Amino acid sequence: MRKAYEEHKRLGVVVVLLIPARTDTAYFQDFILYGKAAEVRFLRGRLKFTDEDGTPAQAAAPFPSAIIVYR
Repeated sequence: MRKAYEEHKRLGVVVVLLIPARTDTAYFQDFILYGKAAEVRFLRGRLKFTDEDGTPAQAAAPFPSAIIVYR
């Protein structure tokens, strides 16, 4: 998370991240909250991925997810 935040600040580029929504972690508090990220979007439900043939995975992710945007 630190690398994404620092690269955004250094280069002025847009960075989009898909991460576990662990709001109690230090990285979430230090690099996302309190105006550091331009957008924080919490995804409803748990992500479930498919393989290259479109076959769904047996189980969904065991954690909630969020999309973080630095602009």
